[in-house]
Amino acid sequence: MNKPIMAKATAVWLVDNTTISFKQIADFCGLHELEVQGIADGDVATGVKGFDPISNNQLTQDEIDAAEKDPLHKLKLKFYAAAVGEEKRRGPRYTPLSKRQDRPAAILWLVKFHPELTDGQISKLVGTTKPTIQSIRERTHWNISNIQPVDPVALGLTKQTELDAAVQKANEKKAREGSVMSDDERRKLVSTEQSLGGDAEPKIPTSIAGLETFSLSDTEDAKPEPEEALPDADSFFNLPDSSDGDDEDER
Repeated sequence: MNKPIMAKATAVWLVDNTTISFKQIADFCGLHELEVQGIADGDVATGVKGFDPISNNQLTQDEIDAAEKDPLHKLKLKFYAAAVGEEKRRGPRYTPLSKRQDRPAAILWLVKFHPELTDGQISKLVGTTKPTIQSIRERTHWNISNIQPVDPVALGLTKQTELDAAVQKANEKKAREGSVMSDDERRKLVSTEQSLGGDAEPKIPTSIAGLETFSLSDTEDAKPEPEEALPDADSFFNLPDSSDGDDEDER
C-alpha cells in the first residue's frame, strides 16, 4: 500500500482534525499505532506542522467521513501524480547540520565492523557520498588521524533496524555468490554448510608432520624394550684385594 507524502505530518493533521482511530491513521500513514498515540499525547512529532491531505489532493472529505463512521474502514490514498516515485528517490538521505561532522566517525565504524557493506549501502545509511567513503577506506581522508569509529546508531544517523536490514542483505548477497567471509568479516554470520565446505585447516604444525598418523593401535602393537639390569650397589665396593697382586709380583 502506498503511503502519503510527508506521512508523519499527515498523521499529525489527521489526529488534530478528525476522529479517525489511531489504527486507521497508522495503517494509512505507514506508522505504528503507538507512534500515532504518541502524536496525540504530544510525545512524538513535537513541533511538526500538520500536512492537510485534502488540500494536497491525497484524500477526499468523503473518504474521511466514511472512516469516521466505520472504524474498520481503511483509508485509500487518492492518486497524486507528485507522489509517484517518492519512495524510490535516489541519493543520500538528508543529514542535519548538527550531525554532519559525525559522519566520518560513523563511516569508519561501518567500514571496520561491517566490511561486507557496499559503499552504496553505507551512503544510504549515514547520508554521505561514495568519494568520502572511499577516502576513509583507503585512509586518505584529510582528518583520518583524528577520526575514531563510533556506532552510527548511537550518533542518531540511522536506525538499528535499518542497519540490521542492510547487513542481512549484504550477507544474503554473499551467500548467493557462494563466498565465505573471513573472520574479520563476521564469520559467525556464515551458514554452517558454507563454513564446513571450506578447506580444512591444519591442526598440527608442519614441523612435527607425521604424528597425525600415530594411532592407539601403534602403541598396542609395540612391545616394550627390555630394560638393562642396573648394577648392584655392592658390586662397586667388592674391588679386587690389592694384597693378592703383591704376592704374585713377589713370586
